[in-house]
Amino acid sequence: MRDVSENTTDGSRSAQARPKRDVGKAQASEQPFEYPLKREYVEPDWKRLPGYANVTREEWESAKWQRSNSVKTLAEFKRVFGEHVGNELCEDLERDQRERATMSMLIPPNMMNTMDEQNLYEDPVRRYMAPAFSERDFDWPSHPMATRDSLHEADMWAVEGLTHRYPTKVLAEMIPTCPQYCGHCTRMDLVGTDTSQILKYKFEMKQQDRWDAMLDYLARTPSVRDVVVSGGDVANVPAKRLEEWVLKLMDLPNIRDVRLATKALVAVPQHFLQDDLLKSYANIAKRAREREIDVAVHTHVNSAQQVTPLFGKAVRALLDMGFRDVRNQGVLLRGVNTTPKQILDLCFMLVDHAKVIPYYFYMCDMIPNAEHWRLSVAETQDLQLAIMGYLPGFATPRFLCDVAFVGKRWVHMPSSYDREKGISYWRKNYRTGIEYDDPEALTREYPAYDPVCTLPEAGKAYWREFLASQQGEAHGSA
Repeated sequence: MRDVSENTTDGSRSAQARPKRDVGKAQASEQPFEYPLKREYVEPDWKRLPGYANVTREEWESAKWQRSNSVKTLAEFKRVFGEHVGNELCEDLERDQRERATMSMLIPPNMMNTMDEQNLYEDPVRRYMAPAFSERDFDWPSHPMATRDSLHEADMWAVEGLTHRYPTKVLAEMIPTCPQYCGHCTRMDLVGTDTSQILKYKFEMKQQDRWDAMLDYLARTPSVRDVVVSGGDVANVPAKRLEEWVLKLMDLPNIRDVRLATKALVAVPQHFLQDDLLKSYANIAKRAREREIDVAVHTHVNSAQQVTPLFGKAVRALLDMGFRDVRNQGVLLRGVNTTPKQILDLCFMLVDHAKVIPYYFYMCDMIPNAEHWRLSVAETQDLQLAIMGYLPGFATPRFLCDVAFVGKRWVHMPSSYDREKGISYWRKNYRTGIEYDDPEALTREYPAYDPVCTLPEAGKAYWREFLASQQGEAHGSA
């Protein structure tokens, strides 16, 4: 007998059959990426490394010991890994420091411990923390349009170190140092000590005067609601001084969001487990609650092997005291994290274990000597597609092209794209502070450039001719 429907509006009954569904047809399918992860969430045993064989747990978990024993030279790097560093790799690293490096070497023991000593040449963390000369692009080490301040952040300083690039957001560069120096650092023009290749810009104002000037500007600019407190790295600002400045910042009536940016959370998680620091950060979280301000921490993890229980413990301490989120802003680096498996491994380790939200992955910025790391816009679009559907929506990172004088743009947003020359064009919907009287700011197309090595032969020929013409002009004006 067929099922019948409920009474119709006129009170009669209909003999229509109810729709039916076949259930149980769907099942888990074989996928390009396999979950659950096979990677374990364990702390690497530092004693396996020759240079740390006699280091006690008390020493290892001391932030002071970590900082004082950070690797600053190739000799110290070799001392840690011992026979695992062959002569070939040593020579390769030494030549890179002499001829290509834009950042000096500074690697905390905790970060050294995440490297695979059995295969250092291929290790993703070593590849971006201690680059080798042979990994750089021989034909195109730098893009012809590369610049030291690739995003022109300093051009948009409202006061020294305060970049007003977006309508409601600013970046406060508190300090020009970090607890570790990444080879791909976008602020290589400012951050760190000089290298053989690069003399760094030095802040000219006294530190306290700069910090006061930042607060003065924000107090008289009510359109700004969101401040990224960065550097360098906020971990290099003494905890009490950071607390004092951030509390003053949160007392400004226009401030609704504060983000503290630090690589040290993964590089030296021991730093975030110190009693004095925890007290200062708890005071920041308390003031944020009182003022109904969202406060979060942004960190920088590029490889799944960096996600360890000690890192997770430091994250949990921040979340427990009331920070809204800890979010990860990684950088896409060829040879480190530019396959779907590498990205998904990292994102699931962050979400499942460390409780960190995968937020953004930036295309590597076009600084000098970075071409071997950079992806093209097309490659990044393909990578974004490949990871969709695996992660929860809130934990699916957006892949971004950071366009000079425009800002962050999702990689599928260029208004046009010359794939042969590797030039993508981007539009903006707001003016930066330096464009207040520019009538074409909102109609102009701003270029971004793919690495030349990814282009077809016709594109490479275009850039060879471009370089030749530039050199000819230089000789003509000499």
